[in-house]
Amino acid sequence: MSQILENPRGGCVLAGINSVLGALDKVCPILHAGPGCCMQTSAAEQGQSGHKSSCFVSSVSIPSSNMLEKEVVFGGTDKLRTTIQGAIDIMDADAFFVLTGCTAGIIGDDIVSVTQEFQDKGHEVYPIETPGFAGDSNLGYEVVWNAMIDQVIEEDVPKDGKLVNIFGIVPYHDPFWSGTLEEIDRILSLLGLRVNTFFTKHQGINDIKKCSGAALNIIVNPWLWNGPAKKFEEKFGVPSIRIPGLFIGATDTTGFVREVAKALDLDDGLVEKVIAAEEDYVYRYLAQSVGVVSWKRFAVVADANNAVGITRYLANDFSFTPVLVIISEPMFRQEDKDRIIAKINELEYAVPPRIVFTADQYEINQALLNEEKEITLLIGSSNEREVALEKDIQFILASFPMNERLVFNRTYAGYRGGLTFTEDLYDNL
Repeated sequence: MSQILENPRGGCVLAGINSVLGALDKVCPILHAGPGCCMQTSAAEQGQSGHKSSCFVSSVSIPSSNMLEKEVVFGGTDKLRTTIQGAIDIMDADAFFVLTGCTAGIIGDDIVSVTQEFQDKGHEVYPIETPGFAGDSNLGYEVVWNAMIDQVIEEDVPKDGKLVNIFGIVPYHDPFWSGTLEEIDRILSLLGLRVNTFFTKHQGINDIKKCSGAALNIIVNPWLWNGPAKKFEEKFGVPSIRIPGLFIGATDTTGFVREVAKALDLDDGLVEKVIAAEEDYVYRYLAQSVGVVSWKRFAVVADANNAVGITRYLANDFSFTPVLVIISEPMFRQEDKDRIIAKINELEYAVPPRIVFTADQYEINQALLNEEKEITLLIGSSNEREVALEKDIQFILASFPMNERLVFNRTYAGYRGGLTFTEDLYDNL
């Protein structure tokens, strides 16, 4: 390996796939892997995601072929057949996805042929051939959707001009994913739209099959889902817009609403009516907090999506001074980094902060401890709490990994999420 990371955030590509499938209603992953594969990574990832667990198979207690030495030497397809049949007999699932672990990937077991046998019998069993060593959990999110585009999503679905698909919010990797998707759904529903979040409202495989009938794909992330977006548009003719960072509070959420409205050519009167009502709701509450939250010089450590949203909200809506922003997920394409930097630097009044891209905990800690400018507020993960204690500054736990909070449908996104974030600013003084 060219680089070793201290406390990497997230897991292997298989853990990312597993987390996404586990967040879908009545979808069952089946591992073709060695004993314990993905158990520790997925359990850790979900335990560090506000202790959130899905309601079906939880992505942890899942069927597995538990490949041993015998399967490594002679192949494990026979054992895989037994595992798939057992899952079909026991699990009340609408669809099953067979995932290859590193062991199966190395020896080259043909899971496509095995899953085809079950498809020929009328069972919805799909293969995803991506062993864990192929990448990280962010890649896993894209791998799942590429598989859905290739194998699951139906073509020639009648178009619905009021249906939109939401992508870019990664289950479990974002501790607030449930609440964030619910708030996005709530806002867009006010505009008369129907929303596929895929991971809330008991949506599952049938919603995925029909999502090619949408009028628009909305990617709420500054860099993820680039490849799937192009493939989706080429195959199904559904265009995409990218929101380059989570929108938090009235300012950025209103910008989001207007961007979606422009893309779908929605009625201006309705759009402005919704914006006025939502902003009135927010500002009536914020007016009560004038003077209770003092001015801060802050640093943020988070994935790109949340780092952008938190920085812009505190700088633009609260006039706090951003000092340092650390993007704590692996980033490789310079064009993605440039997009993130541009969005963070696009502030109303504040001087742009120093921006650091690193997924290594040692480098994160050093950047925080050696920052020349004073920091009085740190927003980060459980990994940064020790630094906040050492510097004796205010700390808000708001990003992955999150060990000390229980999260159900809480969110910082949108109009109402901004109010929640403001409450946390005060509660953590």
